[in-house]
Order: sequence, then C-alpha cells, then structure tokens
Amino acid sequence: MTFRIGLALWSLGRTYSFEDLKRQLGLARDIGVEGVQLWAVDYSADAPCLLDPDRCDEKCRREVKEIIDSYGLEISGFCAQLSGTKGIGGLDDPEGLKWRIEKTKKVLELASEFGAPIVTAHPGLIPDDPKSLGYRIIRGSISEIARYAEDLNACFAIETGMEPTGTLRTFLEDIGSEGLGVNFDPANLLRYGVEEIIRGVRELGEWIVHTHAKDHNPKTGKATVGEGLVPWSRYLEELRSQGYDGWLALEDETGVDVLNSLRRGRDFLHSLISSL
Repeated sequence: MTFRIGLALWSLGRTYSFEDLKRQLGLARDIGVEGVQLWAVDYSADAPCLLDPDRCDEKCRREVKEIIDSYGLEISGFCAQLSGTKGIGGLDDPEGLKWRIEKTKKVLELASEFGAPIVTAHPGLIPDDPKSLGYRIIRGSISEIARYAEDLNACFAIETGMEPTGTLRTFLEDIGSEGLGVNFDPANLLRYGVEEIIRGVRELGEWIVHTHAKDHNPKTGKATVGEGLVPWSRYLEELRSQGYDGWLALEDETGVDVLNSLRRGRDFLHSLISSL
C-alpha cells in the first residue's frame, strides 16, 4: 500500500449546488487527485451547503454519489466544521451545544451512508487542565459524539493544531473510544515548531485516520505543499513508520492562485511518494 493524494474540495470554493460540485470535481480530476473530502455543513446561516444533512435528502445523496463516481473519484471523508459563540468548533461552548452535537451526529450518519465514515473537525480548544470547566464541557460533547460514531462504525477525527499534540493524546486516552481519531494537519502544528510535527505523528500515530496536506511559507503566506516549512520527507516517513499510508488531502484556503498551488502540491507529493 502507498499514500493516496486527495483534495479538500472546499479549497476550490463553496459547494452550494450540483453545478458547483460538478465544476469542483472536474477541477479536482484535472489536478490529478484520486479522491475528495467533502464539506458537509452550512457555511453560515445564509450560506447553505449542498451536503448539509438537514438539506441533502436521500435523492440528493444518491445524485451526489453518482456524480462523484462519474468523475472517477473516491470520497476520503467529510468535514463538519462548526463554530460556537466563542469561535471555531463550539463543542466547548455551552450555548447552542446540543444543536452542534446533533448536527455532528447527522454528518456521521451521512458519511456512513456514503461509505466514507470519517468526519473531521476542529472541535474547539482542549484545555491542559482536565479539572477545568472547559475540559469537562468538551470532553462530555466529544464523548457523546464518539459513542455515536462507534455505533455507526464511523470515526470523528479531531484535527490537529488548536493544542499541542501531547494534550490531544492525553484527551484521546482519557475518552478511550474507538469512535475517535485524528485528522493530522502538519502545517497547523508549525506554531509549536517544526519538530512538533514529527513528535506529533509519534504521539498520535495510532489515532491518525486521515490527513490534510498543506504547507506554510512565512515569507509568502502561501500554503503550497513542498514550498514551506513542513519537512515532508521526514513527515511521510514517520507516518509510514506509524502504520499510516492513507489519504493526504491537499488543502489551500488562501484564495490566491489556488489551482496552481494545488497542482504544484500534487506533483510534489507524487514525486516524493515515488521516491520513498
């Protein structure tokens, strides 16, 4: 087995309609990826997402699957990125918490129906102190979601970056659920230093079920894979040594020359994977 190059489809814009989906899938195919990760919650109250489970009924889901199949692409997983009153995630925010938990469960159901039962998200900040109120709130939320994921044979994958990887590992061990995993994004960890990426793979290896592939160049602000600070060769070798050889989903949310960035990133990864 070897790594597979995918694409976080929202890098190409928002998916409001079937027409948007077709346009984005066509571009994904042209870039040369094998699969796509799909955004599956409304972008905001007045910006509906085609795949939001409260909107995309059985007929919609069937049509989406047929369209994706027609482009010769697979689905690597889904993203259910929500926000609370305090910021991104919201699973640490009591206000509106029940709604966010239920929405996440619905996306897990949708992902299972599509045969790609991985749902990724930044759930909110996990505090270092397990006795803090914030920790108890987010632990309760994610424990409930994880139990639901287990029942579906699905996985809620916490994306790296909001806290050090050691804190995330302790949290995962504390909950101890097979319905929990990690979506590893190396660029998100650069705030803690380059070595946090390699250390993070070692600490979280057994939980990694999906990854995002993006970079960060502090001089240009670009996210093009292979043109920033992420040590890609060491990173992929460490992933493999930990038993992960699944999806590397390209992601570029900069909005600047994205198509060219994704093509260069795809070519870089393809060449690097071939040399490992």
